Amino acid sequence: MYMQPDFFISRPECLYNRRMNLKIIFAVVSSLVGIVCFIPYLRDIFRGTTKPHTYTWLIWTILQTIGVLAMFNSGAGIGILSLSIGALFCGFIFLLSFKYGTSNIKTFDKICLISALCAIFIYLFLHNALLSVVVVTLTDFIGFLPTIRKAYEEPKTETASNYGLSSASSALALFALTNFNLTTSLYLITVVITNGICATIILVRRK
Repeated sequence: MYMQPDFFISRPECLYNRRMNLKIIFAVVSSLVGIVCFIPYLRDIFRGTTKPHTYTWLIWTILQTIGVLAMFNSGAGIGILSLSIGALFCGFIFLLSFKYGTSNIKTFDKICLISALCAIFIYLFLHNALLSVVVVTLTDFIGFLPTIRKAYEEPKTETASNYGLSSASSALALFALTNFNLTTSLYLITVVITNGICATIILVRRK
């Protein structure tokens, strides 16, 4: 098949092609980092040193799935690749948490779970993409609180590298978004911040 060389392609089209190629590269690298970040976490779960919080991983499984669908409908494109992979891993860790999860579950955690589930219920009745992403983002943060609390109290039962690399993966995914706007980027930005905070808490508290 005849391929038209770059010098016959208009400059705007050529720049667009290069831009899309860069986004694909960022999406692939982000996905690879996203996969790598779960490897030590899963290893530590099976070793018994990391004890995932069932509530948090349940909420993340639901929310990341919703987030992927909302971002896809908003034109995020290949930028949702790493988040899709993350949703699968979250679901797997949630299932593992029934056997290997923490028993350190308090009333605060139950309140967070109920609040998060109520927010998800509200989301189902929203027909505005931006409002949906805002609700998902807030719910994700609420769902993170039980793990942040546990990480502060028992830092040795969490794997810091998982959260640090997850933050990096989401940061790379931002550069892979086909359409960069508040609707497509807000959730990823929040994941970058919250995972970074959790990794910092674990490392500081271990000292």
